[in-house]
Amino acid sequence: MDHFLADAPVLVEATSGGEGETLADQVREALRLVIDPELGFNIVDLGLIYDVAATQDGAVHVTMTTTTRGCPATNYLKEGSREAAGSVEGTRAVEVELTYEPPWTPQMMSPEAKSHFNMFD
Repeated sequence: MDHFLADAPVLVEATSGGEGETLADQVREALRLVIDPELGFNIVDLGLIYDVAATQDGAVHVTMTTTTRGCPATNYLKEGSREAAGSVEGTRAVEVELTYEPPWTPQMMSPEAKSHFNMFD
């Protein structure tokens, strides 16, 4: 795994936007604009975003997955994530890491996504 954040300043939770949101919070919200083309729902509520980290100087690292290893939309989702994260004011650089550990399951979806797909726990 390529760690462009390895030499960056320590990860912070300090606010960098309005209303007490951190840069990582703002990026996570921007990622809601990325819609899985096969499922028609945003990747955050689908549970495809595992982590968003940001440094004080605006370096952002997004860890994400896809619903399956062979997902035909993988490059589309990674590029959409990179563009959405990069659109947030204060973001200097973005790295999107794809992982399959842990494997995605429908239980990772938000209550809103589960409701949309008529899934109940």
